[in-house]
Amino acid sequence: MTVTATEVKSLRDQTGAGMMECKRALEESGGDLEKAIEILRVKGQAKAAKRGEREAAQGVIAHYAHFNGRVGSLVEVNCETDFVARNEEFLEFARDVALHVASARPSWVSEEDVPDEERQRETEILERQADQSKPPEVRSKMTEGRLRKWLEEVVLLNQQHVNTDKHDRRTIEQLRAELSAKTGENVVIRRFARFEVGE
Repeated sequence: MTVTATEVKSLRDQTGAGMMECKRALEESGGDLEKAIEILRVKGQAKAAKRGEREAAQGVIAHYAHFNGRVGSLVEVNCETDFVARNEEFLEFARDVALHVASARPSWVSEEDVPDEERQRETEILERQADQSKPPEVRSKMTEGRLRKWLEEVVLLNQQHVNTDKHDRRTIEQLRAELSAKTGENVVIRRFARFEVGE
């Protein structure tokens, strides 16, 4: 079947995927726009892992200020092209992350960013809190589980988005991976800063 340039552009505008990818998806779906979007999403999920190595040098700085003016945040979110950086879904994701940072108070973007000394300090505290009457291997498992819980609380990518209704209890990492799959680009939350009056 023949796919028109208008159809390809329409799909590209909705997904941010490349022109040839959009053309192939429309051909595969027999011109059905919804099916083509689904095809691109499935292919995008498979490519998302490979995309992690590609450089993300474009993007935006998103900001959020709480209605009372006492809490705010700045977040840098990067992607590979200026085209995606202007995409409304990309901009909305960046704004959602900024809102989340202001509300959830993460300390680091990813687990790799957590300094070894912080992780060690937390592990030592958790080991001291463990029930000493339990066997060592049980205490070790308990400490491991509590450390995992702590990382879920302090690492941005591990946190569930604070707007659970809108984001269906997905983590920031799940939302980031979905956007990466949809746009066909490496999407990276580079850094953030949170501000609170008097803090």
